[in-house]
Amino acid sequence: MTVKNIERNGNQATVVVEIDKDLMESGINKAYLKARKQIQIPGFRKGKAPRKMIESMYGAHVFYEDGLEEIFPEVYEEAVVKQELKAVGRPSLTDMDISDEGIVTITITTDVYPEVTLGDYKGLEVEKAEASVSDEQVQAELDRMAQNVASTETVERPAQMGDTANIDFEGFDNGVPFDGGKGDNFDLKLGSGSFVPGFEEQIVGMTTGEEKDIDITFPENYHAELAGKAVVFHVKVNKITETIVPAQDDDFAKDVSEFDTLEALKEDIRSKALTQAQKQIDASFENACVEKAAENTTVDMPKALIEAELDSQMDRFGYQLQMSGYSMEQYAKMMGGDVSTMREAFRPAAEKQAKINVTLEKICEVENITISQEEIDEELQSLATQYEMELEKIKTMIPADEITTSLKTRKAVKVIVDSAVAVAPKAE
Repeated sequence: MTVKNIERNGNQATVVVEIDKDLMESGINKAYLKARKQIQIPGFRKGKAPRKMIESMYGAHVFYEDGLEEIFPEVYEEAVVKQELKAVGRPSLTDMDISDEGIVTITITTDVYPEVTLGDYKGLEVEKAEASVSDEQVQAELDRMAQNVASTETVERPAQMGDTANIDFEGFDNGVPFDGGKGDNFDLKLGSGSFVPGFEEQIVGMTTGEEKDIDITFPENYHAELAGKAVVFHVKVNKITETIVPAQDDDFAKDVSEFDTLEALKEDIRSKALTQAQKQIDASFENACVEKAAENTTVDMPKALIEAELDSQMDRFGYQLQMSGYSMEQYAKMMGGDVSTMREAFRPAAEKQAKINVTLEKICEVENITISQEEIDEELQSLATQYEMELEKIKTMIPADEITTSLKTRKAVKVIVDSAVAVAPKAE
């Protein structure tokens, strides 16, 4: 095999390779042995037709493309890897010529890793807010804690906002029940906004055992079958319960925490919220620094790199959906589209992240960032602890080069962030 010519044009490289007859013959024979199992020719049992017979019927070059596929790893090694072409995605065969002597000349085209020119990535001025926690946030957390320990009590009085009404209901469109409009022993928190606007308000004032019809008009942006329609719900109240929320005092603090006073509990809530707020601000600052560095980078991104990042983002999102019991197709349909439209919705984020990725990789190169074996071992041990798995198992699951890349990326991010200058956000 001989590499005859290499041309690089921007993010694309074209390589012309001459494959000798013996190598090509080995690939063709492998392709024939695989294909003949499915080929049946009159006069021969299925899978027993001679190669020459098949070639005489279907053409002398019938196995050439499949044969080339068989030897492609060797071709790729010679034409791309040894030529130090950093290919992105899978190369494509753009031309094939077969000489009378059986020598095959092919042209391979592949996207290659782009030329990356860094802009400013040190000393960047980036907005960073001051962490703060308002009295309203502290009170909201106290209210949540109080709701968690609240008790319920059945009441024999008309329903009020804030009560929970256990109801049976059925909806009718011009006297005909409609799908999804029926429920039995449903606990409805009045004022929660769980039902169609106007429904909960009309339960207020009803008493246990009472039945009545409620007139409702669905919003114009509701499901197509019912959007804007006036319907009637027949409702029966089975039970009304009142939520008893404890007073927020020192006794409450002792019940819900290790503190003896409400003031001490408030201070603990404020301290924890402040810590969490600072973490979020630090994370936002880091992201903003990295994004600004990427914005300053000049690069003509290959389509293959963007598509690879898009694949990764779609895979991660698909996994999250699976954990919630949905498939990608189901979610896309719920959103009024399909998987292809959803993929396009992810594209801007993928383009942005792909540029960030090449920026960080270039910084690793410029800053001569390296990772020691000790750092790799520490990271593997950290992952084993995090996932409660044996270290050796983690080592088989995560390739060392992935760990190295991840650690290098973190160091590149640190180079950007540690040198960045935090400035106060502009007043809105």
